[in-house]
Amino acid sequence: MSWYRRLESRLETGQDSGVIRGTLSGRRMFMIWLAANLVVTTMLTGTLFVPGVDFSTAVVVIVLGTVLGTIVLTLIGNIGTRTGLATMAITRGAFGAKGSYLPVAANVIILMGWSWVQAMLAGISVDYVVAQTTGFSNPILFSVLCQALVVGLAILGHEGIEKAEPWFALLILLVMAYVFAVAFTGHSTAEYLQIEKDPGLGFTPVLALDIVISTAISWTVLSGDLNRLAGSQRSGIVGSGLGYITSTVLAMLLGLTAFTFILIDEGAPAPFDPTALADEFGWALAIVIFLSVMATNTMVVYGMVNSVVGAQRRTKLKFLPVALVLGAISVIGSTWLALLDQYTDFLTMIGAFFVPVFAILIVDYYIIKRGVYTRDILRDSGGLYAYARGINWVAVGVWVIGACVSYLLTYVFPSPIGATIPSFFISFLLYLGLSWSSRARFAGAEAGHLARISG
Repeated sequence: MSWYRRLESRLETGQDSGVIRGTLSGRRMFMIWLAANLVVTTMLTGTLFVPGVDFSTAVVVIVLGTVLGTIVLTLIGNIGTRTGLATMAITRGAFGAKGSYLPVAANVIILMGWSWVQAMLAGISVDYVVAQTTGFSNPILFSVLCQALVVGLAILGHEGIEKAEPWFALLILLVMAYVFAVAFTGHSTAEYLQIEKDPGLGFTPVLALDIVISTAISWTVLSGDLNRLAGSQRSGIVGSGLGYITSTVLAMLLGLTAFTFILIDEGAPAPFDPTALADEFGWALAIVIFLSVMATNTMVVYGMVNSVVGAQRRTKLKFLPVALVLGAISVIGSTWLALLDQYTDFLTMIGAFFVPVFAILIVDYYIIKRGVYTRDILRDSGGLYAYARGINWVAVGVWVIGACVSYLLTYVFPSPIGATIPSFFISFLLYLGLSWSSRARFAGAEAGHLARISG
């Protein structure tokens, strides 16, 4: 039997393409989420705040926004733990089997964009340090090599992730500790606090909060995929919650601190530019960026594959060939370095697409469906979630309205409180009101993990 057949057989036996009965402890979940979000994009997000707001305010906003965003992340992730379904498979309950194709397609596009951006940032950072050391420079080559390694890890499925991520987390934390030590021995805490904000930038603490919450929303697309690996709801909620909060706060504070360190030295770094940080901290920060991309992009590619495989059941797609195809696209796309100039617009697009989706899913599962999805959710037609020929037009309509609200509050009528929070609550309340009358229809459904419920 060839290596391909052996790997394909192991992945299908391991249920990477179906319902997963989780076994991981809270500690393992903590380590997986810790490694997942110790990532270059999160770190560079921390460079966006100062001098728009002062250092101490930025720290408060990072912590508060991360905690608020984690509430949504863990609520969605807990559905994955309770059902065994990946995030995009969960959308079948609210949107219908065919209606879920819309968020699935959006998710694949957005995760592909994430994988490109992170591979490019890693490639640029490694290239910068290598060029400074040897004179050789080829950022496209390093971006491709980083993403190719990621694809190799991702095709090992969830077992590969379970084994690799804790080691990535440990290595990243050690190097991050070194960078923090350099930053705070080079300048005192008082010097960081004395950095004056620049009101002319038009950046407010509330807008900074919106960015931090949007970061959590961008990670929620993978929360079901990862939290279905947890052995219990407590393990999933506590492990993912603490892991995400710890990793996000540390990564953003690292970016904030490193950026402010350069400002104190009277430098003029550009926000979201890894080369400026690599120039100051050298190989140490380049190692953090490289390892963070390996840890995070492995999960991103894994999430893309789960989205496609779980989109329908009638023509069963296998994990390995889908992973290889999407992996090849992700490697090719990592050469498109111009995408980095559109990062903030990309983050806005994520919020517009998925803030309403997660508001809908929380209402649908915890309130309308009374905390239960039955095995009918695995059917491509018929059953409790058939709706109108497989599409719940109420969910689709609310999603469109929520996305439009997010877009309008961002570009047309800029909101002083950002777009994420208003879009979430409008979608939440609208779907709740329009779906309340259907609540009785789902009463009495058999509760439990889908791997244990008789079909």
